[in-house]
Amino acid sequence: MGFFDRLANVWKGFLSLWISDVESKNPEAVYEAAIEERIKKHRELKKAVSGIVYLRNKIQAELESKQKELKEVNAQIPVAVQEGEDEAAMVLIQRRDELDASITELRIELEKISAQAEDAKQGLLAFQGEIEKLKREKEEMLAKKANAEARIQIRETLDGLSMDADIKALENVRESIEKKQAEADVGAELEGESLDAKLAKIKAKAATASARQELEEMKRKLAASQQSQAAAADAASEVKKTM
Repeated sequence: MGFFDRLANVWKGFLSLWISDVESKNPEAVYEAAIEERIKKHRELKKAVSGIVYLRNKIQAELESKQKELKEVNAQIPVAVQEGEDEAAMVLIQRRDELDASITELRIELEKISAQAEDAKQGLLAFQGEIEKLKREKEEMLAKKANAEARIQIRETLDGLSMDADIKALENVRESIEKKQAEADVGAELEGESLDAKLAKIKAKAATASARQELEEMKRKLAASQQSQAAAADAASEVKKTM
């Protein structure tokens, strides 16, 4: 191997590494290019399949036309014989034989082309399925890439933090919360010892005592009323007895 051949190989190696690096950094572009290439091939394959289907339909139409003509010729032969038209009968018989042979060939050809058309259509559907599969793979792989990058970033962030700094930050937070709690407790204690609080307690006790006194008075009046009604009832009963 000569010097220039080795140099060319080295250059190809560098170019291949550079392309691989570009592809690894741009996976979405690589997937899009692959999908677009398959879509292009799918259009070409679809065009080829349409040509096969067209040929099948053409042979089918020709076969049906010759079958129709054969039916007409078979109906004309007996009429020609009855009419004594031997020459016409001979021509019709020859035409019948030609149609029989042509129909046989068309049936064989139609069977072959129909099988090719079905295979081509199945291949087209399978190719379409591969394109859809590649699209799903693209979404899944890009999601995996994003997830992996996020995990790496989180790991790098955590690795960059000092554990001592984390502990100190937690201690500061705890101390701040405890101070807030103590401040709230002091406020509650002072509020209970204030003059307003004491007056409020006295007022509440006074209201309770007044309500209780009113209740006792209502009970006393009710008892007196019940006794008066009982006495009146007894007096009425005595009056009835004396009468």
